[in-house]
Amino acid sequence: VQLQASGGGLVQAGGSLRLSCAASGSILAFNFMRWYRQVPGKQRELVAIISSSGNTNYVDSMKGRFTISRDNAKNTVYLQMNSLKPEDTAVYYCNAVKSLHNFWGQGTLVTVSS
Repeated sequence: VQLQASGGGLVQAGGSLRLSCAASGSILAFNFMRWYRQVPGKQRELVAIISSSGNTNYVDSMKGRFTISRDNAKNTVYLQMNSLKPEDTAVYYCNAVKSLHNFWGQGTLVTVSS
C-alpha cells in the first residue's frame, strides 16, 4: 500500500488549503484513515480521523476549521483546512489502518505565514 500526500504549500494566516492523500488501492480496505501533523522537534499529533463508513472525528483545536472527507471512487482522502493559523505550520501526514497494520504517506509541508 502506498499513500501519496499532496496539497501543502505556503499560505497566509486566515487562508485555506486542501490536502489530498491518494492510495494505491481501494481505501475501502482500510478500517479508518487519519491525518497527523508534526512540527520539527515535537511529537507527531493526530488531526482528524475518518472511518470506512464515513464517520469523522477531530482534535478539539481543529474542530470547525478542518474537515476530513473521502472519495472512495478516487481512493483519496482529503483534509480541507480553513482559517489557518501560524501554529498550524507543520508537515502533514496521512495514515491508513488495516487490521493491526499502519501505513504512512510521505508528508506534505504546510507553512502559514503571519
